[in-house]
Amino acid sequence: MGGGGGGGDGEPEFQIAPMIDVLLVLLIFFMSITSAQVLRIDKEIQLPVAGDAKKKEKNVMNEAALNVRWANSKALITFEDRKYDVIEPLIELLDQRKKSNPTYRVVIRGDKRLPAVEIQRVMTIVAQAGIDDISFSALNKE
Repeated sequence: MGGGGGGGDGEPEFQIAPMIDVLLVLLIFFMSITSAQVLRIDKEIQLPVAGDAKKKEKNVMNEAALNVRWANSKALITFEDRKYDVIEPLIELLDQRKKSNPTYRVVIRGDKRLPAVEIQRVMTIVAQAGIDDISFSALNKE
């Protein structure tokens, strides 16, 4: 007559099935976040090498990767799988993100072949959106 199901001696039984369900939901959630972030990185970009580069923090929820590739003597800006020839919509989008999340930051993934003027232009775009936390992506060895 013991309550809670079990062996009849009054001790509650440990239920593993609900815990497995919760773990599977968490696993799927983290896999979907990770794969979405990885897909937004342009594999064509050749990152510069910085010997003293520090490893990236794991907080990807508050940051966005802004890809800038050098092709045909022109800088191609890509953000969230969309190319921006006109920068005003990009500034508006980044501004909205910053307003909804004050800790929002941008990681600029600039091609090592980019002229410094183009990196400066991208930094100006990010600053016009009100974002002052900017990082650069680099490799620490070839």
